[in-house]
Amino acid sequence: MNDVVIQIKNLSKQYRLGVISHGLLSKDLQSKWARFLGRDDPNTKVNSELLGFKTGSNEQFWALKDISFEVRKGDILGIIGRNGAGKSTLLKILSRVTAPTSGKINVKGRIASLLEVGTGFHPELTGRENIFLNGAILGMTKNEINSKFDEIVSFSGVDKFIDTPVKRYSSGMYVRLAFAVAAHMEPEILVVDEVLAVGDADFQKKCLGKMQEISKGGRTVLFVSHNMPMISSLCNECILLDSGKIKLIGHTSDVIASYQMGNNCVNPATIDYSHVDNPPGDHQGTLCAAWIENRSGEQVFEISINKSFFICMQYKILNDVPKIPSPNFHIYDSQGQCAFITSPSWNYDQSCKSGEYIAKCEIPANFMNDGLYSVHLALTFIHTGMRVSFWEKHALMFNITDPIEGVPSRISGYGGVIPGVIRPSLEWNVDQIG
Repeated sequence: MNDVVIQIKNLSKQYRLGVISHGLLSKDLQSKWARFLGRDDPNTKVNSELLGFKTGSNEQFWALKDISFEVRKGDILGIIGRNGAGKSTLLKILSRVTAPTSGKINVKGRIASLLEVGTGFHPELTGRENIFLNGAILGMTKNEINSKFDEIVSFSGVDKFIDTPVKRYSSGMYVRLAFAVAAHMEPEILVVDEVLAVGDADFQKKCLGKMQEISKGGRTVLFVSHNMPMISSLCNECILLDSGKIKLIGHTSDVIASYQMGNNCVNPATIDYSHVDNPPGDHQGTLCAAWIENRSGEQVFEISINKSFFICMQYKILNDVPKIPSPNFHIYDSQGQCAFITSPSWNYDQSCKSGEYIAKCEIPANFMNDGLYSVHLALTFIHTGMRVSFWEKHALMFNITDPIEGVPSRISGYGGVIPGVIRPSLEWNVDQIG
């Protein structure tokens, strides 16, 4: 228990529809006290009943409902879920921006938060002044802040504008400085919301590398994002929130798979239509089953980047055809971009007998980048022009993981994110010529 830095028990947060979302602890207490006394909430909107219609402000909405979990020292915990699931509410409660309705929270150490553009900075103050203000809020002395100042400015890249009021910063500049301050003030716990999406790709990579560095130093990170490859690369554990409740907590790949597939599939790396009356397909061909397989023949969802694996599809050809049909796989990343399409390299002028077939495509080791991918399955007949018998979208999912150490495509010592859909290990030759 000594390494538990955040302990949450039966945490709930209730809002009333029609109430202004003020987000201040004093206002929350004021509203709670008014309800206890049976008086009107002073923080509600103007009483619309005076204008001749009802507000519906007595309707209750639970942003969070009875959630419990623990976070240990050095963990990087991902928090995912659809919009309105309660992610930001949870972080605001942990950051003491708003108060819970019920439940207990025990936190060991200082928390630095980056929740949304504008949070924590005074718009009229310069970047320099806000750095010192935030450091003071975290309980740091002036000398401690001075010792970190140059590192913060260098990381943020806003050195030319450090003496400019931050109200004149672009959203990207604002986030760069805010993250640099939060990460370099050495809090025991760093809380980061989706706000990093505002930054450019290079800065996002810097931020992910910094969060990994923080974790290795024994500090804790809570990270909310809709970017699944980012979550997969960074987080060792993950929480899936759904309608204010914890749907799943556990290993990141399992939680991401549950999030991506919803309730439709127990194992996202396999499908089976063998006992279905109307499988995908037509009068020429139908889909029977498909799965992801490792070199030992086991069906798997998660594959290490330095291991090869197979995409497998079982299908039926219902009639003899003069030209062999083409099974083909379409691989998409988590952002919906097509990584590549692959099909067999064979002589399509050969005839093909009716029957059941299994097609396997080997994906070599150190070829695809780490992240979550989906597979579209298709069967194309070409003897009468071009006819697609079935094209099953997002039929399979698999997760490429990166162990960091011992990966040929990584420079030794670099643990940050590497961009791109593929990350092949290619042959190089370097000669000294002088």
